Amino acid sequence: VYPVNEGMEIFTNTERVRKSRKMTLELILSTHDRKCLSCVRSGTCELQQLCKEFGVDDEGRFDGANPVHEYDDSAIHMIRDNGKCILCRRCVAACQAQHISVIGANARGFDTHIGSAFERPLDSVACVSCGQCIVNCPTGAIYEKDDTAKVLEAINDPEKYVVVQTAPAVRAALGEEFGYEIGTDVEGKMVAALRRLGFDKVFDTNFSADLTIMEESHELVERVKNGGVLPMITSCSPGWIKYCEHYYPDELDHLSTCKSPQQMFGATIKTWYAQKMDIDPAKIVSVSVMPCTAKKFEVGRDDQDAAGFADVDISITTRELARMISGAGINFNLLPDEQYDNPLGEGTGAAVIFG
Repeated sequence: VYPVNEGMEIFTNTERVRKSRKMTLELILSTHDRKCLSCVRSGTCELQQLCKEFGVDDEGRFDGANPVHEYDDSAIHMIRDNGKCILCRRCVAACQAQHISVIGANARGFDTHIGSAFERPLDSVACVSCGQCIVNCPTGAIYEKDDTAKVLEAINDPEKYVVVQTAPAVRAALGEEFGYEIGTDVEGKMVAALRRLGFDKVFDTNFSADLTIMEESHELVERVKNGGVLPMITSCSPGWIKYCEHYYPDELDHLSTCKSPQQMFGATIKTWYAQKMDIDPAKIVSVSVMPCTAKKFEVGRDDQDAAGFADVDISITTRELARMISGAGINFNLLPDEQYDNPLGEGTGAAVIFG
């Protein structure tokens, strides 16, 4: 924060600087819940990495009083554990950037913590489940609810027929978890990994993105011909739908009435596909791998049960899939490239660019 002047020489890695940074880390760690072995961010935690770089011991010289925080698991999609919060406020900035601002710094001094207004749980405020706070958190203070145990339970049940769909974005994000350059397309290895995890069929959400394009186009034509509300806005994102419901309820008539690609796919699986394959939809477990935590909220919404059962039973994120692959001992980098199952593994270029 010191003003820069002409001719100034700046040293960023002197002994004095390193001692100062180490002391800051020790102070942060002194009020930190150090359950690193069981933390979902162990190995990818910025605090953990910095403490390793600066040689910070687990038994810190500043240990003393430790504030007790509420553990908030009220939201459908995520958990807030302030015992691991370092008050960096990145989550607050991300929430503000989304124009939501349902979290901020409460109290002052030693009692400062991140929370909602009046200490309300997250499920009682206008959170849209976008998950951007999770993306920006450097520690394990905020993380998505892990539903991988439910998926594995279904896979291990011989009475269940477990089908998985993957969103277009997942194939471009999953590789990062296994050391690939950001944005690398790992579709083939992802499909191979899903088969080895035990899914009965591996399908592509691009199929239902095409359905969404056709359904929304048909609805738009009907609105134009019959004087419907215009402009029509897509309904493909549950985070955006929730945002509109919370903050712009007077604009709801502009939203398309179509289900999202995730839900259309689930509905297709438990109606048309179930009939064609002669499978009882009650025995089908429909799993989706999605880039957005709002999809966890969407699967439980009303009227998402075309066959009388939930269109999608479980939605997991890219990060959860990566943990499943690693936990199963699958060497992702050595997997062959495999193709999606037909016919619900096919899609057009329009589906790819739909998002």
